[in-house]
This record gives sequence, C-alpha cells and structure tokens, in this order.
Amino acid sequence: MKPSALHCWIVVNGYLQHDKFSSLALFIKEAAERKEISATLVRNSELIPVIEKGLPMLKGNFEKLPDFVLFMDKDIHLARHLELLDIPVYNSSTAIDICDSKAKTHQALAGHGIPMPKTLFPPFTYEGIERINVDAFKDIGLELGYPLIVKEAYGSFGEQVYLIQSEAEFLKTVQKLGHKPFIIQEFIEHSKGRDIRVNVVGDQVIAAMHRKSEHDFRANMTVGGHALPYSPTKKEADLAIRCASILGADFAGVDLLFGEDGPLLCEVNSNSHLLNIYDCTGINIADSMFDYVLDKLEKGSISDEQTNRLVDL
Repeated sequence: MKPSALHCWIVVNGYLQHDKFSSLALFIKEAAERKEISATLVRNSELIPVIEKGLPMLKGNFEKLPDFVLFMDKDIHLARHLELLDIPVYNSSTAIDICDSKAKTHQALAGHGIPMPKTLFPPFTYEGIERINVDAFKDIGLELGYPLIVKEAYGSFGEQVYLIQSEAEFLKTVQKLGHKPFIIQEFIEHSKGRDIRVNVVGDQVIAAMHRKSEHDFRANMTVGGHALPYSPTKKEADLAIRCASILGADFAGVDLLFGEDGPLLCEVNSNSHLLNIYDCTGINIADSMFDYVLDKLEKGSISDEQTNRLVDL
C-alpha cells in the first residue's frame, strides 16, 4: 500500500481543552500530511466501544476504520478496543497502560538491569478507608531516610510529585493522598533540579534536552524549568532505548536522572509532549514517528479491505 493511500486517526482526549494539547494534535497532523498520509483528528469522546453478540464494534460518525491509529490519549479501553478491531495502534494499549503508571513502569523494568532510584510500594487501601496504622510508613522513612520522594502513580508535567523532608510531613502526605496509588523513592540529590529528556523512536534516539531549574527540585518546564539541546552519552542513549524496548513502546520520552555513578531511569512517557523538545532542539519527532510507522506497516501485512465493524450513531 502506497503511503498516499493510507488513512490514520490521531486520537486525542475530547475533554482536554487546553491550547497546548490542541497545538500538539495539529503539529502531529501536519507531520502525517508531510508523509502524504491522510490524517483525521478524532476525539475519544466521539468513539463508543461496543461489544455486541460477543463481537467488538465501534459506534461513531465515520465512514470506515483507519489503516492505523496514532493514539495520543490515555483512554486504555478505547485503545484496546481498536486493537480488537485489528487496527494497528501506536503506542499499543499495553505500553500506554504501563507507562501511564509510575508504579507499573518501575515494576515492569525490575529484573532487567535498569538502574533506577530505590523504590518502595506502599500498602494498598480502599477508597474511604484511612490508613490508621502508619507503622509501615515509618519503616519506609527509616529505610530511605529524609528527604525522600513521593510520586502519585498517575501524573504528568512534574505534578503530583512531592519532596518530603520529615516523618511528620510524610505521614501527612500519605493521609492526604488517601487511596490514590503512589510510590516512594530515594531522593537523588545529585540530580536536584536537573534531568534529561530523551525521545526514542524504535531503536533510535531522535532528540534529547537537558532540563534545569534553579528554584525547584523538579526540572520540568511546566514548573519553571528551562531546557537546552543535549547530546546523550552512549550509556544514556542505550538506557533510554532499552527502557522503551522492554516496555514495548514504539516511541517514548524517557526521563533520566543524573546519578553519581551514571544515569538513572526516572520515568517513561508513552505520550510525551513533542512541542517542548521541538522548540528546544528544532527536531520534529513526529516526522520520525510516522517514518517508523510507515516502515513497520510496510514490513507487515495490511489488508486494503479491512473489515469495518461499524454501527453509526
């Protein structure tokens, strides 16, 4: 199938109205069109996954299913449903699901020789059930020492990450988080206010930037950090590529910390924000993403007559 004959959906969240998300969607659509791919922006709220008579179907106002989907949202059920319809989805629902949770990410990478901060997982509680016995958290504080880091499992742009200075502050934060999933990590003092974002596509590093903040322990640009183009060392590049590969991410923004003995994995973003690194480096990662998808589809087998299980609204 020639690239010009391909049609893709770029799936975005229908409830995020912020300009930066709209700009990102258009940025990706323009990259698709440069590759002569017909691209349609589709909000997840415009699609309704259905299982009828045991078969996966999709309701929505569209004529046919796309040849592939670039999934820029975290609606795992929708992504998985599209896969059930035999549509190639990038990244896969499994990769998005794992990368979306910092807890799942670190556990998925465990046992693979990936250097990362010491990470502990708190005992689970149910919604509305307070952790009255806090001995486990006192023990965690003794294990890691202070300061330590608390990260909500689900969060973006450096938000939902807390630098904890004392046991009292730790216990207060735990009670405030309630039943929300989170992880607890050692604080990497050597990397305070600085990290590396490495954007990986397939088995290649496409671009990287060094983020710094003089005022915050986090280096994210949304909390006041600034960035400079960066050339990762072979060790840093290999670590980023290996993390993405283990997690099954076709493309990812891999964040690395500066450990005293070398790079440490911070987190892996399956839907990294491409505009910041484009503004910093001038490299359009979306172009590489579509090159990768086209190459993968060409090597695979795409039917020109996909079965469209459609139920029009």
